[in-house]
Amino acid sequence: MNDSLNPFKIAQQQLDGAADKLGLDSATHELLRWPMRELKVILPVKMDDGITKIFHAFRVAYNTSRGPAKGGIRWHPDETIDTVRALAAWMTWKTAVVDIPLGGGKGGIICNPKELSESEKERLARAYIRAIAKTLGVAQDVPAPDVYTTPQIMAWMMDEYETIVGEKHPGVITGKPLPLGGSPGRADATARGGVYILREAAKVHGINLHGETMAIQGFGNAGQFAATIGEELLGLKLIAASDSKGGVYNLKGIDAKKIVDYKLQNGSLKGFPDADEITNEELLELEVTVLIPAALENVITEENANNLRCKFSCELANGPTTPAADDILYNNGIIVLPDFLANAGGVTVSYFEQVQNTYNFFWTLDEVQRRLDEKMTLAFKGVYEMQQREKVDMRRAAYFVAVSRVAEACKLRGWV
Repeated sequence: MNDSLNPFKIAQQQLDGAADKLGLDSATHELLRWPMRELKVILPVKMDDGITKIFHAFRVAYNTSRGPAKGGIRWHPDETIDTVRALAAWMTWKTAVVDIPLGGGKGGIICNPKELSESEKERLARAYIRAIAKTLGVAQDVPAPDVYTTPQIMAWMMDEYETIVGEKHPGVITGKPLPLGGSPGRADATARGGVYILREAAKVHGINLHGETMAIQGFGNAGQFAATIGEELLGLKLIAASDSKGGVYNLKGIDAKKIVDYKLQNGSLKGFPDADEITNEELLELEVTVLIPAALENVITEENANNLRCKFSCELANGPTTPAADDILYNNGIIVLPDFLANAGGVTVSYFEQVQNTYNFFWTLDEVQRRLDEKMTLAFKGVYEMQQREKVDMRRAAYFVAVSRVAEACKLRGWV
């Protein structure tokens, strides 16, 4: 992998800039550059045809100075240890920037879930938990869903963990189905939190978003909810959306609920009526008020950054923008709402789920959304105040806030 697109190299580069600005001592800086624990496991899984297939998997706990590791599990054919490391690092900064008492972790299995049956997915999920169970626990490391993993997969994983330890521990996995201890509001939390951040950003910049346009690259769970919640709460007009198979575009507007229903029924956006086809690359360069990258890493680079024509880039994906592209966007006056701030709604409601599981009492949906709004609004204000004080872009400001909190915890513990 090219170092300029290696997500972990990018995460380290972003940290280095913050560490230099904050004046961190060399030991603290070096501690924060690396995961504190990495686990690589091999998973033999019997497939439906009776053949055993070998899967490679990872679990990384990046930093636990502020609390147990927290982070999703990705199932993807192109998963790498460096991607998992980077995502665990970003989760560390994410939990810190919204000021919840957790650290950062991430997991991944190299597989193509689209080629697996439901029974094969279950066996793979249980094999993964058996392999890493000793490192998990509500006081150690708490996984959650991520790319191509679902509440059902989380349910299998929780059940396997409880079978191993012989006790009920619903809080060991978040993002579970509601009947098994999942939290109301978790399904749309990533997108809803991003919409709250976008709302606050528009306020401080004096922009009324009602009737303004948005385009969404990546129409999975987060992208779909961003379309409907952006329309519902902010009055944004969706004009383009894309998934891995391509996209659709209509300058007059696309009904968010209709296109979400179409995607859920058909599995892709291909063939959506009353819209023209558009590529993922073309979508990024549309003239819109709000661009929402909600797919994978490194889609906005120095090669295409000068072509972006949005006012806000609200990052629901992890790591969609390279450092070189960040500088270009900032110089061009585009306001980037960085991933580990904009998409922190997911981990925030996952934290709420842990809390509810711990004292076995659940909140209403209204209460979850109110608490999420409070957390995201407060986090935005902290980052915005830092950005105004230091005269930097929002990503650097978010790093200054998050890294200073993690560094302080490490020092208070006497680690450095």
